[in-house]
Amino acid sequence: MNVSETHYKQSGTTLKRIWPSVEHRFAGEVAEEEWRTFRERVEYHFPALFSLLVNIYGNRYDFFYYIQELMHLAARMWLARNAELKGLDASRKTDATWFQANRLIGAMCYVDRFAGDLAGLRRQIPYLSELGVNYLHLMPLFKTPAGDNDGGYAISSYREVDPRLGDMAELEELATELRHRGISLVLDFVFNHTANDHLWARLALAGDPDYQDFYRMFADRTIPDEYEKHLMSIFPDDHPGCFIYQSRIRKWVWATFNNYQWDLNYENPEVFNSMCEEMLFLANTGVEVLRLDAVAFIWKEKGTTCQNLPQAHAIIQAFNRVAAISAPALVFKSEAIVHPDEVVKYIDPGECRLSYNPQLMALLWEALATREVRLLHHALAKRFALPAQCGWVNYIRSHDDIGWTFSDDDARRLGLDPAAHRRFLNDFFTGAYTGSFASGESFQEDRITGDARIAGTAASLCGLEKAVQADDEEAVELAVRRILLMHGVIFTIGGIPLIYLGDEIGMLNDHDYGAEADHTGDSRWLHRPRFDWERSALRHDQNSPPGRIYHGLLKLIQLRQQHPVFSRSDTEIVDPGNPHVLGYFRHHDEQTALVLANFADTPQQIAGTRLRHLGMRRTFVDLVAGTAITAAQHLQLQPYQFAVLM
Repeated sequence: MNVSETHYKQSGTTLKRIWPSVEHRFAGEVAEEEWRTFRERVEYHFPALFSLLVNIYGNRYDFFYYIQELMHLAARMWLARNAELKGLDASRKTDATWFQANRLIGAMCYVDRFAGDLAGLRRQIPYLSELGVNYLHLMPLFKTPAGDNDGGYAISSYREVDPRLGDMAELEELATELRHRGISLVLDFVFNHTANDHLWARLALAGDPDYQDFYRMFADRTIPDEYEKHLMSIFPDDHPGCFIYQSRIRKWVWATFNNYQWDLNYENPEVFNSMCEEMLFLANTGVEVLRLDAVAFIWKEKGTTCQNLPQAHAIIQAFNRVAAISAPALVFKSEAIVHPDEVVKYIDPGECRLSYNPQLMALLWEALATREVRLLHHALAKRFALPAQCGWVNYIRSHDDIGWTFSDDDARRLGLDPAAHRRFLNDFFTGAYTGSFASGESFQEDRITGDARIAGTAASLCGLEKAVQADDEEAVELAVRRILLMHGVIFTIGGIPLIYLGDEIGMLNDHDYGAEADHTGDSRWLHRPRFDWERSALRHDQNSPPGRIYHGLLKLIQLRQQHPVFSRSDTEIVDPGNPHVLGYFRHHDEQTALVLANFADTPQQIAGTRLRHLGMRRTFVDLVAGTAITAAQHLQLQPYQFAVLM
């Protein structure tokens, strides 16, 4: 548990001191055997939790008060957990790496844009089951400010559903039905900041000093200016820097993202305890996975970029231990859209067992644009491996923008100028580059640095929009192949594949997104169209682009679910001897598959001698094409062909 001997002894003394008050207050509310199980979990996890918290808050005179209150909170929230969820806790103890199974297929959506409201979503569960989905991530659905709310990431209340979607009772009913249908519910835990109309923020604005200490507020610019020397603007279109002025209280407030999203102050242990309660409340509604939003930003320290600091990891690890005590089935997924070397630091059985894979996402698009896999191969070989009990969540796009989060050092090693290469990628995917097939828009372009990110649906970025507009069947075919190629990689490379709902039927950009006043100026709404149920009705017409994409994905999903070789994240990146072709091995027991993905729009060959050097026989089966292949001299891959060889 990485606990020093000194902290271990201190934790034992502390637990002996505070436990009688916990037992006196709560033990009589549950059967003795059940209480004993809870106490065993406390005794196991408390030393590590204590060590983490004493390093953060131990210099405070009131430290022991807060840790006692935390144990009271843990007991109270565990007692509030219903019997079915406690049963899930027990079953997950014997299947701790359930999320590594090859049966897992993930999907994500906004409730309103997919199905109208929570009741509508329940009615569409059969559609999800038809697609094979058993891991469903719903974008933020809690109460937010009227008007701008960053797509739901400005939370006004962690305990109130947006009334346009339903209420908490409906959310619990949905979670239960999903679980009964074998679908795990995933929600966001937005814990770096709240909306400026959250109760805590309103009390702070009313002058309550206790709640002003929930945020980072400063009477003048002296301290903010010291921080700003090393900070970068995340949303430069909204405001420069990371501080905004509140004339009502005459203070500067830390707002890393939009001016209505105020960063919480984790130097205050009351904030940590309060957010633990919100986290456990979500777990008790039936949420099985929490996506930890903006993990890199939660700790601030002068003289640093205030990203990826050690205390940020400690806070998340402490959340993990609290969850292990009160809701042990809960799994954390990190959202760290930072340098690739920093992403993997959040992935650990004691921190986040799941993580988005932004490097894979960005470099899949980079490979499509360049028709080469050199940078993708180099980066994956260097960073794809994870601890045995952890897993990637692989995606080709999400609700958010596409940022070029590759390593500058990786690019330079391959002879690329990182800044120039990012400019090329932005030009390519906005269609400004001659010969580009993509139809995207830039997001949050920094006019000073030239940095930007990309917005667009998968189909439009893969060329389907331009192809349909040109009524070019050959271009449509190539676009469909690109879409299936990209999904083929995320379904087989290791981890949970995540589909943004609508991509399975090739939905195109919503160029009218600005007609909704709340969306004006935020190009990410380009790729958040309302689900087109009329288009979905074409999904079984394999002569239509939606049908070709849908059935192509079903084939890949079935391939994944039928072969245990696609379990876990144990993947060996290999060089097939062709700079246009990505290659990797998947292994399970005595079964081995070689996956090959041609990112070029021209046929590519893999030498037969190279395949045999990698241990392949002369004759094998391509599971995707369903054909036996003899590669005595070479294997030829068609443009954008995706092959799984066994």
